[in-house]
Amino acid sequence: MGQRVSLDSGAVIAIERRRLPRGEVLSPGDDVAMSMIAVAEFRAGERNAEPGYRPRMQRFLDQFFADIELLPYNDAVLEEHVKLLAWTHRHGCPRGQHDLIIAATCLATDRVLLTVDRRARFEDLPGLRVRLLG
Repeated sequence: MGQRVSLDSGAVIAIERRRLPRGEVLSPGDDVAMSMIAVAEFRAGERNAEPGYRPRMQRFLDQFFADIELLPYNDAVLEEHVKLLAWTHRHGCPRGQHDLIIAATCLATDRVLLTVDRRARFEDLPGLRVRLLG
């Protein structure tokens, strides 16, 4: 039986660029999702890619996102986001807003965050389950 997981944009980029095989990141039966803010980060990268590379990225996106759930910023995510903002303020450890929204989305949907981003220190956030990749 798989896990409920959510990918950040860095994990998707690592899969797309073949730095991490999809089979090493995701297991059969995983319930895979991605927050809309992480999708936006990936899509911004697509828009900034070299024109000759964009069609490959678009094909990858079409196939990859067809198989996963896209998670919106809703009331439950808002509540978790507020808690994380308060926690980071209280503990004097500011974080990037996109990172906090990605984390809040995982908390609100009871998912493990799959990431390659060690600098974000996701594992320090209260209650967030994280699997560092690569």
